[in-house]
Amino acid sequence: MLQVQGVHKSYVTAQGPLAVLAGVDLHLAERSSLALMGESGSGKSTLLHLVAGLDRVDSGSIRMGQQRLDQMSETQLAHWRRTEIGLVFQQFNLIGSLRVDDNLAFQARLAGRFDPQWQAQLVERLGLGDLLKRYPEQLSGGQQQRVAVGRALASRPGLLLADEPTGNLDEATSDDVLQLLLDLLRDTPTSLLMVTHSARIAARLDRQVVLQRGHVQAPDAG
Repeated sequence: MLQVQGVHKSYVTAQGPLAVLAGVDLHLAERSSLALMGESGSGKSTLLHLVAGLDRVDSGSIRMGQQRLDQMSETQLAHWRRTEIGLVFQQFNLIGSLRVDDNLAFQARLAGRFDPQWQAQLVERLGLGDLLKRYPEQLSGGQQQRVAVGRALASRPGLLLADEPTGNLDEATSDDVLQLLLDLLRDTPTSLLMVTHSARIAARLDRQVVLQRGHVQAPDAG
C-alpha cells in the first residue's frame, strides 16, 4: 500500500549539508498500523512530511499503490493530500474560527466526500455530541485531539499520518484517544503511520520500527 524505497534527504546548514535520511526503506500494508520510533532529531517527522508530500526527497521513491509521490507536481501533491490522506498532529491544528461540527467536516468537504451518516458515527463514537457548537478554544486538549482524529478520518482516507498525536496529552487521555483511533481504523480502509517517542504507545500498533542513523531498523536492532 505504502512503499518507501532508498529515500535520501539532506538539509543545508551553516556547517554544511546535514544528512537526515540515508537510504530509508519502509512498507505499510493496507489496513495495518506502523509505529515509527527514534531519538529526537532522527528524522521521524522528516520522513512523515515526505510521505505526506509536504517536502521532496533528494533521491529514492515513495509509492502509494500505483502512484509515485516523488514524481508528482506540486498541484498533483496538493490534490493528493486533500483526497488520499489524513493528518493528525501533536498541536491539534484545528481551525479556531470554526465550531466543532465544521472542523469535523472540513477535510471531507475539501475532498468532496462529506458523508452525513459517517460524520454522525464519528460524533457518536468520539463522544463529541455535546460539543458540536463549541469552538476549539472551549475544549480540553483531549477533546481537541478527538476532533482532530474525526476530521482526519471523515473522508475515509487510504492513509492516516500521525505525528506524536498524543504527545500533548496526559497518559490516561492519551490512552483513551489512541483506543478510539484504533477502534475507528478497524471500520475503515485506512492504514496508519504514526511517529511516536513512546514505546508504550508504539506497542499498541501492529508493527514497530526505529529510525536510527538515517536508516530504518527493527526495534531491537543495535
